[in-house]
Amino acid sequence: MQHVREGFAEYDAGRIDAFELDDLVHQYKRATIELWKFCVVSGSQLDLVARTLEHWRVDKEEPDWWDRGAPRRRDR
Repeated sequence: MQHVREGFAEYDAGRIDAFELDDLVHQYKRATIELWKFCVVSGSQLDLVARTLEHWRVDKEEPDWWDRGAPRRRDR
């Protein structure tokens, strides 16, 4: 949510327009989908998911879900 909050602050300050704010909101949505996919693959083993995420956080190897939600660029 921090990225979206910052986006609203940038919009309120006039540094980005509504389209750029919309892009941020959509990237947030895609990032949450990536995190959700990770959790769903583990099925009912929620304790394993929680321990894995905690292990990554402690080891500073946590995936950057925000980057994973970035739009893919098309090669033309």
